[in-house]
Order: sequence, then structure tokens, then C-alpha cells
Amino acid sequence: MTKLAIIGGTGLDEIPDLEITHREVCHTPFGEPSAALTHGSISGHEVVFLPRHGASHMIPPHLVNYRANLWALRHVGIQTILGVAAVGGIGSEMAPGRIVIPDQIIDYTFGREHTIFDNDLSHVTHIDFTMPYCKKLRQDLIEAGRLSGVNPVAGGTYGATQGPRLETAAEITRMERDGCDLVGMTGMPEAALAREFNLCYASCAVISNWAAGKSEGSISMGDIEKNLIKGMDHVKSLLVELLRIRAK
Repeated sequence: MTKLAIIGGTGLDEIPDLEITHREVCHTPFGEPSAALTHGSISGHEVVFLPRHGASHMIPPHLVNYRANLWALRHVGIQTILGVAAVGGIGSEMAPGRIVIPDQIIDYTFGREHTIFDNDLSHVTHIDFTMPYCKKLRQDLIEAGRLSGVNPVAGGTYGATQGPRLETAAEITRMERDGCDLVGMTGMPEAALAREFNLCYASCAVISNWAAGKSEGSISMGDIEKNLIKGMDHVKSLLVELLRIRAK
């Protein structure tokens, strides 16, 4: 079984249970990745970890070098990637602290470097993005969630917004009309680029708060941090089971 790479988002800048063997600096045709690749193991299973926002969480969502991150992971032999992300909940099932394995995505971002097929082309390339996430990895994640007792929401549409600001209540209302169940800032172009690189990619979304207008009062960063602690504990439990499933 090939190694699994984990791209960590807000709340997952490092994995405490990761036994680190070495770090690897990669230089790519698209510039520098967010950080050095961390090689190691979790419960005896080899993984590669990359913090999406940098080692010190200093890179905002719209400035993440998604192309470099994915190029670097593929360069070291990775074929399967789990993208972990903190999100806001829109749908009634999407309560803070829950884990969601989305199956669809709507892209509201703009101005990001969103494709590798834009220079020195011999022909125009279009990828099939009907189903944006890897079916096999999603199934394994859902099963891992069941075995770990996390019981994630097994589907939902992720609305990817530009950030770094949070959304207005009216924007969330529009997104809900569009069919979005959750909202985040890093889902795209990461998922589409993974498809362009021919990588198996799925998302594990951790709901850190109700989206704008979905709860009383303003969104509290303190509440977000509290919910992320709970949610990331669930992610770590799910990861252990996922690695066991993949090792069979």
C-alpha cells in the first residue's frame, strides 16, 4: 500500500502522535510549498505530513501555494492525499465539532493559481471533475469513522470561499440556496489540482462553528478553537483506523 499524505489545515499544524523520521525540503516548478514535508509514522504506518498554512500557520488561504504543495507530494511518490480542513456548518446536520466527508464542492474563489495546464501546452487539457473526490478514499474514511466511533457525516457539498475574512449572513444564505452544506476557504483549488496531478484525494472537514447567520450573535474565535480541539481529536482517531484499513 502506498503512503498516505495528510495536508493539515487550521487546528492541525502538527500531529502529536506522529513519530517523525525526517523532514524533506522540496523545490518545485511552481515555487515553494507551504513547508518542508514531514515523513514519519502513526501507529507503525508510514505517512507524510504537510501543514497547508505553513509550520507557523502564517499563510492565509488565498496565498497557499496549492500547486507547489501537490507537486511536492507527488514528487516524493505520494499517490493518495487526505486534506483536513476547518469549516463552518450551514446545513442542519453540520453542528460544530462534527466531522464531514464531503462528496461535492462549489468553487467561489477567484484569482488563485488553479491549474497546472496554463503554460507551454501542446494541447488544451480538460479534467473530468464530475465527482471531485476519490471514491475509494472516501469509502475508507467513512468506514474508519464508523470503526472509530466518530461517525462522520457521509456526504455534503463544500462551498469554497476566498477568505481570509469570514462570510456575511447574506452570502451564507446564497450558498445554502446553491446547495452548500458547509463553507471553507481551502477546498479549492486543492481538490481540482489533485485531479490534474492524477492523485487520489479526499477531504475530511472539521466543523469549527456555525456559518454566519446560523446562530445567535457573532462568530467567536474562542468557540472555534474549542470546537477544533474536539474535532481534531476525532480526526486523530479516524486517522488511526484509516491507516489500519489501508494496510489490509
